[in-house]
Amino acid sequence: MENQIQNQNEKNQGKFSFFQTTTAKLIMVGILTLVLLIPLNLVQDLITERSTRKVEATQQIASTWGENVMLMGPILKIPYKTTVETEVINEKTKQTTIQVQTYEENAYFFPTELNYSTKVDKVDKLKYGIYKAIVFKSKIATSGNFEKLDFEKLGIKPENILWNKASIIVKTTNLKSIKSELVVNFNNQQLTLETNNENDSHFDTLESTTFSLSNENKNNFNFTIDYNGSESIEFIPLGKTTTTAIDAIWNSPSFIGYFAPNDTTKKITANDFHADWKVINVNRPFAQQYTEKLPNLQQYSYGVRLIETADQYQQNERASKYGFLVIGLTFLIFFLIQTISKINIHIFQYTMIGLALVMFYTLLISITEHSSFSFAYIIAASAVIVMLLLYSISILKNKKISFFITAALALLYSFIFVIIQLEDYALLVGSIGLFLILGAVMYFSRKIDWSTN
Repeated sequence: MENQIQNQNEKNQGKFSFFQTTTAKLIMVGILTLVLLIPLNLVQDLITERSTRKVEATQQIASTWGENVMLMGPILKIPYKTTVETEVINEKTKQTTIQVQTYEENAYFFPTELNYSTKVDKVDKLKYGIYKAIVFKSKIATSGNFEKLDFEKLGIKPENILWNKASIIVKTTNLKSIKSELVVNFNNQQLTLETNNENDSHFDTLESTTFSLSNENKNNFNFTIDYNGSESIEFIPLGKTTTTAIDAIWNSPSFIGYFAPNDTTKKITANDFHADWKVINVNRPFAQQYTEKLPNLQQYSYGVRLIETADQYQQNERASKYGFLVIGLTFLIFFLIQTISKINIHIFQYTMIGLALVMFYTLLISITEHSSFSFAYIIAASAVIVMLLLYSISILKNKKISFFITAALALLYSFIFVIIQLEDYALLVGSIGLFLILGAVMYFSRKIDWSTN
């Protein structure tokens, strides 16, 4: 009986001694690190949810202030007569007669020269609850000319053209936020634009009153439209030669669309930017005149989007992606200190440390929504570092080691913050930083005798 009890005690001591080994503790800490990925993923879901709410709030602001601006025009619309001959057979006499029916259809012509000059003289951020959206006021001056119109390419006979029913068409995506009178100066005629009920799922259509057109001379035009808009301004290059200039009081433009601005004249400063485009007809895959219905040319638009280089949720998302790294390195610091100094740290204490590190991200998100990301990062990081400092002093009973851990955490959070702020060099700086961290770990762990654990 005594031998059985002794054998059982030896087995229990063997089991107990294994869980006290460095290897077992390392395994448990590794498993805990993987388990903490679950709350980290929940934090990332929270960021996505808040970001979606911001998009909805931005759309709500845009629906009241003014949406994205896209301008296409002017376009000359000229009706013409077309005839259709139909054979009609008399059932009684069996004689065939020809019935001629006349219809009125439209020909559309794009400008020969088209110049857009845009001034964005006010950019602001409107609030909807805790969210903000970029809005602006702009003035778009449009000028150019139509040279002699070529009806032969469309197969239209001169005698069928209704020159006295010509009109001007302008298409836009932001009709409700236009803040100026819509008058086109066409060959010294003042033509008022009015809403046309033409069915177009992509644009609202404005059309002038009809006028008589001469095809002998160059026909000049100019008009100006004031817009309230949000986020972006885009144009469609209808002219054989289309030039565009955009000046805006904003320092973070994103040039978008089918054509890029001229690099030689593009200028971005700390307060504003200037950009130019020049597009000729051979640069774009559509014709200069059409009959019946205009094609959808929205895919050939170009322009600028006014952006925040990294908005609060993008920065929070980038920060959360480094969560696994922060938790892993922090656990590694505690583990090395535990191994070198022979101080015992329970797995429950590791769990508390890990949860504190996860709480950093929820603090960061909530504070960012009411202040800047930088301020929120400093507050959240400071709160977590102070909490872990006090906790380390209580469990390690060594202020010197606790302050070393605090300094290491402060350095780690500073390193992550620098990476988040960088764009072009984030990967380079991050790789160098991780290489140096690995070197430090190798240096401090070089004297540990793993064979006895």
